[in-house]
Order: sequence, then C-alpha cells, then structure tokens
Amino acid sequence: MLPETTPEDDDSTAPPPARDKRPPERVDLRVDLRAALPDAGAAVLVTVVVFVFLYVRMQSGDSATVAVMPFMDDAGTYWMYLLSQAFGWSGLLWAWGTVMLGLLLSGPRPVRLPVSQQVLERWHRTTSLTTMALMFAHALMFAAELVRYEVQLSWAERLWAGFADTFVPGWYDSGTGRIAIPLGQGALYLAIPLGLLFYVRHRIGANTWRRLHRFVIVVYVLSVWHTLLYGTNVWYGEWPRTVLWLLQLPVAALLLARLLRPARRAERLGAPARRGGVTWPGWTVRAAGRVAAGVVVVGLVLVVVSGRDGGRERPAEPPATSPHAHEPE
Repeated sequence: MLPETTPEDDDSTAPPPARDKRPPERVDLRVDLRAALPDAGAAVLVTVVVFVFLYVRMQSGDSATVAVMPFMDDAGTYWMYLLSQAFGWSGLLWAWGTVMLGLLLSGPRPVRLPVSQQVLERWHRTTSLTTMALMFAHALMFAAELVRYEVQLSWAERLWAGFADTFVPGWYDSGTGRIAIPLGQGALYLAIPLGLLFYVRHRIGANTWRRLHRFVIVVYVLSVWHTLLYGTNVWYGEWPRTVLWLLQLPVAALLLARLLRPARRAERLGAPARRGGVTWPGWTVRAAGRVAAGVVVVGLVLVVVSGRDGGRERPAEPPATSPHAHEPE
C-alpha cells in the first residue's frame, strides 16, 4: 500500500540501480500519522454514511443481510454488526484508493498529474495507514458483536469466543465463514507488516523492501475475495455487487500496464542481460505474470458484461434459521 518506487528508486531515466549507492530517504511514521488525520476523518465520515445506509435498509426490510439471516431483523440490537460492515466497506474503498495510487506511482509516470509526485506519495502513505486502521476496526467490531451475541456464556468465555472467532485462523467454524474469515485474517495480518515496513526501509534496504512490498496486491485480492464470500450485501446480483466488480477493472488495467511497462529498466522483459540482471527463469516468471494479468482483465470484463459472477439468488422465502443456528455472517 506504499509506493514501490520513490524518486531515488525510479531508474527509467537514471543509470542502473547498481551505480546508485544513495541510501533510501527516511520517512518518519509519526509525521505520516499526523498527516493521515484528515484522511482518517474522511474515512470515519464515509463509515457513518454507510452505517446509516445499512441501518435504514435493515429497518425497511430491504437488507440482504436479513434475507440471509432473518433473526437479525433488528437494527437496534445488531448495530455493532452493521458498524463492522460499515468499517469493512470503507476499508475496502480506501484499500482500492491506495492500491490505485501505488500502481500509478510504481509505473511509468503519466505525462500530466493533477498534483506533484511527492503529494501523491504522501497520499499513498496516509491512505495506507487509514486502510489498516479501518481493517482493524472492522475486525474489532465483528468481535464485539460476537461477544454480545453469546449471552449464554460467561463473560470470560464470551471474550475468548469473540477473540478466537475473529482473530485466530481456523477457529471460526460456521458456514461460509470457515473460508471467508481466514481470508480476511490473511489480509489483515499481511497488510500491517507490509505497510509498516516502509518506515524501516532505510534499515532493510530499498531492494528488500520493494520485493516484499509487491505482495501488497495479495492483501487487496484477499480483501475483495473475503467481501464476495462473506459480505451479505453483495451475495445477490444487485447493484452493490456490480459496483464492487466495476471497481476492479481499473485496478486490473493499471496492474497490467505496470507489468507491461515497468518503471525500472531491469524489470522489463527486453532488459539486456548483465550481472544481476534478468535470468531466463526470471524472464519466464515475469512473462507468465503479464499473461495472467491480461487473462484477469479479460475475465473481469466478461463478468461485468455478462453479470455471471457466481452470486446467489435472493430466496423467495427467508431461510428458517434461529438466533443460535449459526454465528452472524
């Protein structure tokens, strides 16, 4: 969620990296945390708007969550679950934004940008920090709802159940959550170290940080996958699911552009062979990555155009479930 290249890293016009021995610039986490306050405030505002939207839908009877779990037809009781959903949606929106900024910064620079590259890099860092906070808030509110839900247990047992079901991989054993919850946990547990590694880049080295940071795209993929599997508001083929798919098109297109024309000359398929340069296995992996990204872009377009993405059909009659048949999904 942080830029893969900075002015001293981008060698699209500079000599090969091996000749540049300058240490990477150090960025203070505390400075970025202060700079992220306006961004975090905007995220909280969006979360409140989404929460009100979900609350009103549940009150009106239009909520897909209630269609999945009829016993939750009480917005006043399940407000923590709705707040968890709201944090999840705002977190996914911020993740989308910071990934878009990261892909824009890590590839060849566009001819014209509305703001300077330094400003975009600062936005990328602050939105990354906000995204991590929103992801944690999403998980925390889900755990709080589970603690409130298990009224038949003692407080110690309720606290353990809420913590374990939310934060311990493989512990949650109900319905779709057996797959979806570990995906979300994987996204959270990868996002925090991969994001914060930027602030120790001067210690581990720019090349090490850059290689690790490429796995941030995995965090985003896991987040979207988690939402598609577990976000009851996108289970059915309605507009929230369509919007979610549409948002993936620019991400896939920018990723493909980034792979086809990397900013660093050493990463290009046609890069000349040299010591430490591209080897045949490395070339093969990079070429396969470009082909895979192209297939993903085509697949996303087909999904959006056809409307066939594996979403469930809304049931004509609510399923017969009781409050204790399974945990909230």
